[in-house]
Amino acid sequence: MKSDAVKTGMQQAPHRSLFNALGMTKEELERPLVGIVSSYNEIVPGHMNLDKIVEAVKMGVAMAGGTPIVFPAIAVCDGIAMGHIGMKYSLVTRDLIADSTEAMAMAHQFDALVMVPNCDKNVPGLLMAAARINVPTVFVSGGPMLAGHVKGRKRSLSSMFEAVGAYAAGTMSAEDVEEFENKVCPTCGSCSGMYTANSMNCLTEVLGMGLKGNGTIPAVYSERIKLAKHAGMAVMEMYRKNIRPRDIMTKDAILNALTVDMALGCSTNSMLHLPAIAHEIGWDFDITFANEISAKTPNLCHLAPAGPTYMEDLNEAGGVYAVMNELSKLNLLNLDCMTVTGKTVGENIKNCVNLNPEVIRPVDNPYSATGGLAVLTGNLAPDGSVVKRSAVDPKMLVHEGPARVFDCEEDAIAAIKGGKIVAGDVVVIRYEGPKGGPGMREMLNPTSAIAGMGLGASVALITDGRFSGASRGASIGHISPEAAVGGPIALVEEGDIIKINIPENTITLDISDEEMASRKAKWQPREPKVTTGYLARYAAMVTSGNRGAVLEIKK
Repeated sequence: MKSDAVKTGMQQAPHRSLFNALGMTKEELERPLVGIVSSYNEIVPGHMNLDKIVEAVKMGVAMAGGTPIVFPAIAVCDGIAMGHIGMKYSLVTRDLIADSTEAMAMAHQFDALVMVPNCDKNVPGLLMAAARINVPTVFVSGGPMLAGHVKGRKRSLSSMFEAVGAYAAGTMSAEDVEEFENKVCPTCGSCSGMYTANSMNCLTEVLGMGLKGNGTIPAVYSERIKLAKHAGMAVMEMYRKNIRPRDIMTKDAILNALTVDMALGCSTNSMLHLPAIAHEIGWDFDITFANEISAKTPNLCHLAPAGPTYMEDLNEAGGVYAVMNELSKLNLLNLDCMTVTGKTVGENIKNCVNLNPEVIRPVDNPYSATGGLAVLTGNLAPDGSVVKRSAVDPKMLVHEGPARVFDCEEDAIAAIKGGKIVAGDVVVIRYEGPKGGPGMREMLNPTSAIAGMGLGASVALITDGRFSGASRGASIGHISPEAAVGGPIALVEEGDIIKINIPENTITLDISDEEMASRKAKWQPREPKVTTGYLARYAAMVTSGNRGAVLEIKK
């Protein structure tokens, strides 16, 4: 056992004295030590129920012969952090979570781990840690929130943000906004659409790191408690068989995840997190190859904000495994990849049928023949940019218009809500990238304001920042290189024509190469917005969005 390093032999007598101080018995120390990484806190709705999940996991581990030991991971609520300085601290926690979990697991020599995350950065952060630590590991999340009900329709957090925009446009009353406020988020859990948290939890199933239903069983269902117990049991079986994360999270498994991502219409943030996870297994991929996968992968789901269905509906329709089974009919998945069940992907998804063709379209009747995400390149984004194609109004798939340029999110929101943005415009928000932000803020407030003011089918928004999974419309993020390093987005001037062609995967600033070079020669780097603390250290180490905003030491 790996934990023998802290509990066996005469040299470890001092270590055992400290385990005695914890009240541990000799019998407990004779078993494998299993770390339970709990993201529980009382500020994130998706995490407020994780104490119950953790207790169930502990039960499962103990029943299967292990000794469970809980330690924490931090978590930020992106919704509460949205639209102010707090959003600078969201993406950056992914690396804090990975680093602190690595530190705890290695310092205490756990034999196995069960990761208990739920919301946006905890899932990828813990997947990154799992790859680094490489002891048997299973993921079990807290589960999605049930959809809210407002005026006879299912609603979710994106509806709430858009309601604020509608109020600014004068099309919704304060009383109506208050009704949304009180009803759109009715239970604990990760917000109920196919936003980043649910996207990444679904992808744990595809990667093989979570059990069936991990991405879709609602937080308030007792089935979620049973799943947690089974996760505890499963990690002990993995320990006995010596199945480790790097046996599971292979290049083929990540390609499977990217394929299912396209079919589900996941958040654009998955195009930050999958490269970061791949980086941990030693594979740095160019995000533009995602278009090759998108070109052959049908989009089968239109969950909120792309459509009227929610995570509870996907669960009832058969969940992620049913989507994977549909895709397997086109031979789009590697079915031989190993998973935490000890079985292959093919064995897991066999007989997992689609129970509702309105929620999961059959492969012969997709929403579109191509996937839900697209990577756009051109002279404005030489290293790529990302758009959630499945959430774009068809009228906006091809668009050109004058640039309305803003150097921060706040200025853009003021202009949108002040009625200064009109049909046809292309809103440019720059200096919000990984370095420039720093922290690559999500732009849910401006996209929601655009939609709420009735401009979703006539105004595009591009940024070197990123978008919440709750954003919809022609919202193009991760523009790389970012403005802070002199990327072309820094050279855009008010009124420049920007051409967007999503079917052809292009985004172009309509100026000559000579004019671009002239502007580049005049460009000067800006003083960093933050010069102290964690954000300053992050900005010094972070790479571009097209590489997953991973941290690297400059050589």
